[in-house]
This record gives sequence, structure tokens and C-alpha cells, in this order.
Amino acid sequence: MGQDIRDLLIQDSIVEDGKMPKGHESRFMEKLESELPKKHPQYRFSFLNIAASIVLLFGLTFGGYKLISSNGTEVILENKPESVVSKTLKDVSPQLKKVEDYYLASINFELSKMKVTPESKELFDGYLSRLEELNNEYINLTNELIELGPNEQTVNALIDNLKFRLNLLYRLKDKLNEFNNSENTYQEVQS
Repeated sequence: MGQDIRDLLIQDSIVEDGKMPKGHESRFMEKLESELPKKHPQYRFSFLNIAASIVLLFGLTFGGYKLISSNGTEVILENKPESVVSKTLKDVSPQLKKVEDYYLASINFELSKMKVTPESKELFDGYLSRLEELNNEYINLTNELIELGPNEQTVNALIDNLKFRLNLLYRLKDKLNEFNNSENTYQEVQS
């Protein structure tokens, strides 16, 4: 069954005085290299990984754009049973589409940057209710654009609505900063 390793070493004639025969290391390395597969260097970012990342980035960007630009674009008219895609600024002119997209993206960006604390929640909710009123007015103006067709007054009112919403968010941001600074100052005085 089991053999004593000391007996094996004594019987082994190759190993004398604890020294290996000449050339043993080179023969061992040759056998090792022939038996083990050679590793090819793997690049961390291969061409396919980069291409997949780019495709994913474009897909997410396109999906986000479609999500932002599709808010409220389908309206069912009372006289017609089929659904009709409503007119918005982007349907009137490509330049107006750029203006509308700029303002909507800026509004969404500013909203995403807002940091609301429990103390400033009431202030934030007040501004959000005003934003909701402006959004409803924007929908009414869009319906007017559908009913009356594009005219200068309606287009200007839509753009002014977007400007006012963005300015309202800037004011909210400033008020939240003032509120947070006054809270920090109050806490420092208390300490």
C-alpha cells in the first residue's frame, strides 16, 4: 500500500547527495512548456467589447430621447375614433424642435440635480405644484396648436411656457441652496 518516502529516495539512483543531474532544469522546463498550453494575451477591451458598448450607449440615448420626446404626443379626438398624433413645436419646424428639446432636457436635468431634504420638502412641493400647473397649461397650448393650427402667438406661448418652467427650476435651486446654507449656519451656531 503505502511506501516510506525515505526508502524510495534511497532506492532512487538518480538522486545522489541531494543534487539533481546536469541539465535537469532545462529538460523539466522543455517538458513543462510542451505540456502546458501557451496563453495568448487577452486584451481587456477587445474590438467587439468596444463595439457592443457603443451600440448599447446609442440604444440607451435613443430610448431616453424617445421617452422624453413622447410625453403626451398621442391624443384621441372626440369626433374621430382613431388616434391622431398631436402637433407640437417639433411638428411645426425643425428649429423649434431643437428649442423644445433643449428646454425639456434642461428642465429634466435640473430636476434630477435637486437635493431635497425633509426640511425643504414643503418648499420643493410648492414649486412642483406650480410646475404641474405650467405643464397643464403647456398641454392646453398644444391642444390649441392642434385645433387652430400653427400661429405665432401659440408658438411663442409654448416657448415662453418652457422658459418659465426652466426659470422656475433655477429659482427653486437657488432657494434650496439658500435654505440648506441657512440650515448649516443655524446648526453651526447651535454647536
